[in-house]
Amino acid sequence: MGITISKRTNGVNRTRGDRININRNIRAKEVRVIDPDGNQIGVIPTYKAIAVANDFGLDLVEISPNASPPVCKIMDYGRFKYERTKKKQEAKKKQTTFQLKEIKVRPKTGEHDLNTKINHIKKFLDKKDKVKVTVIFRGREITLTNLGNELLEKIVQETEEVALLEQPPKFEGRTMVMVLAPKPLSK
Repeated sequence: MGITISKRTNGVNRTRGDRININRNIRAKEVRVIDPDGNQIGVIPTYKAIAVANDFGLDLVEISPNASPPVCKIMDYGRFKYERTKKKQEAKKKQTTFQLKEIKVRPKTGEHDLNTKINHIKKFLDKKDKVKVTVIFRGREITLTNLGNELLEKIVQETEEVALLEQPPKFEGRTMVMVLAPKPLSK
């Protein structure tokens, strides 16, 4: 008992909320028609527009449903969908994405451990990710805020060739936080 699902559901594209009416699904009585070359044919009844599209061997696609009368173009609907998905992929490819990585240190973190964490920060920045550096004060360490500041200043100095200070150090409860961003590429 197999069920087959067609790609096209009665001429309506229902993917991702986009709704494009084609051919017999266009509900307007009259439509403004544009031929495949981009020339206006004029305002004609929908059934005649569908017949004209069939003469071309193409589909009648509703481009602007909110216009009065709706604007329809005679085109190959499959090719139209393909080009639209390609444009979306290109736009997505050009987007810049980054992650916010977090490095945690304590005011009395040793020199070697700190150098290791600075190397991790540099790796994250090379991958174009932002880095949130957090100094955690536990118990009586809260009196060592000057050590926390010195620690963050050292991290900024060590990473200044690859990082910009996006958010200067500030206190949030028992933690001190700053954010480093990768330097933009110079042309």
